[in-house]
Amino acid sequence: MNEVVSGGVIASHAADADWWRGAVIYQIYPRSFQDTDGDGVGDLKGIAARLDHIASLGVDAIWISPFFKSPMKDFGYDVSDYCAVDPLFGTLEDFDHLITEAHARGIKVTIDQVLSHTSDQHAWFKESRSSKTNAKADWFVWADAKPDGTPPNNWLSIFGGSAWEWDTTRCQYYLHNFLTSQPDINFHCMAAQDALLDSVEFWLKRGVDGFRLDTVNFYVHSQGLEDNPPSKPEDRNSPEAPAVNPYNWQDHIHDKSQPENLEFLKRLRALLNRYPGQMTVGEIGDGPRSLRTMAAYTAGGDKLHMCYTFDFLSPIFTKEHFVNRIQAFEAIVGDGWPCWAFSNHDIVRHVSRWTHDGEFDAVAKLAAGILLSLRGSVCLYQGEELGLTEADIAYEDLQDPYGIRFWPEYKGRDGCRTPMVWESNGTYAGFSSAKPWLPVSQEHVARAVNRETADQASVLTHYRKMIAFRRAHPALRDGSIAFVDSPDNVLAFIREGAGEKVLCVFNLGSASASFAVPAGIDVTALLNSGFAGLLDASGRTVELGGRDAFFGKIA
Repeated sequence: MNEVVSGGVIASHAADADWWRGAVIYQIYPRSFQDTDGDGVGDLKGIAARLDHIASLGVDAIWISPFFKSPMKDFGYDVSDYCAVDPLFGTLEDFDHLITEAHARGIKVTIDQVLSHTSDQHAWFKESRSSKTNAKADWFVWADAKPDGTPPNNWLSIFGGSAWEWDTTRCQYYLHNFLTSQPDINFHCMAAQDALLDSVEFWLKRGVDGFRLDTVNFYVHSQGLEDNPPSKPEDRNSPEAPAVNPYNWQDHIHDKSQPENLEFLKRLRALLNRYPGQMTVGEIGDGPRSLRTMAAYTAGGDKLHMCYTFDFLSPIFTKEHFVNRIQAFEAIVGDGWPCWAFSNHDIVRHVSRWTHDGEFDAVAKLAAGILLSLRGSVCLYQGEELGLTEADIAYEDLQDPYGIRFWPEYKGRDGCRTPMVWESNGTYAGFSSAKPWLPVSQEHVARAVNRETADQASVLTHYRKMIAFRRAHPALRDGSIAFVDSPDNVLAFIREGAGEKVLCVFNLGSASASFAVPAGIDVTALLNSGFAGLLDASGRTVELGGRDAFFGKIA
């Protein structure tokens, strides 16, 4: 086991303490990555077996979605033991082996920490619900009913209905922001905070390099339990919840993003500071306040290292949206650091969200170029490097309780969670020898890793080139960003840092476009990123095909 408490490991981490700044992080949804034991569900040994593919991409780290012991009502995001691997995924020894193998390839390992809530099968909650006087009675959020027996307030669950569930033993309601089987921990209880921090340290001692913090702004609720006011109609549809879900009809000013959360984040950071080189990236879903919450959580160097929001997880794929959101981040967040993502395990894959003419490969390649050129760190979701589209899942094959609840207007998250496709001629595309927990999309089989590896024009080849290009130009990793004037559908900005300036130009439209290099900017060389955009003989005009890009060195 990799004990971080040993001096040599601490020294090696400390020497690379800022590895996360500008890093490319590859997200793995373990249920769907690689099955090695023939049960139709991916496992830790499967991740270890596919590390060479991940290394071939050139990424800096992996982020593994939850693999902890769980009844799997929300597929691992309902934890029943923070310090145990669910047998479905393997053993602690399998995890230790995975860390060793990843580190041997120069890949950092970050894991998902779900601290806001547990499973109702967790020993802490079982004790807490047993009486009003037990040692853990206040470890979860309990409240009496109103005089008429209804819930304490109007708070809603993201997964539908009231955020309160009646418990017949305590004759009280408990809070759950997600499924009724996911009770919220009471962060106003210091003993509960201490126990959570102990569970984080358990994984630090096993050698993990960082943590993705699920729903990090949900940790603390208002002790006053005030009703949430209604939201503005224009704020009622977002990647956090579809329009058919009344969750977004409230302005969530009391059930999350409370100021006391900052104090817990400081405690968490103090713990990580004892293990140099580790990082945290927080998931923030806070509607129109997301950037301000992000600023508060990352400012000052004593809380989170970085956060990502839902800004680019929407259906909007326009120049104006990129410019507006990035400029808003730069203006609001200050010294904070962003982590951008276009897809993840909760959202319709971006190739499907942003393609309306069937040109999936072109959109996939262009999106890679944009994402890997942004100031900040980057999360890539498994299969994104293949240009995978959202899979169409029949109702009878649905597994996601969120999708089942809001079908058919909202089909849930299964379409982005289908098994990874490795071998086009293999059983279940090389994912498993048994029927997978979700169907393998036949549309995906043609994009299997073995096919795209052999194709120099594939999306996979493009991702490898683009990640290498980002690594070769430090300005793209952590330099400044400044937008320049450009025509409709053309996104243009300059990245500057480490003694270099790079002009980045992207044509988001399907028709050809021209970009006039602004006066005072001299492009001295075309940088080979794998795109076909060219500088004309005058050196003043960039010619771009549809969904094409150009990168040039500025004097």
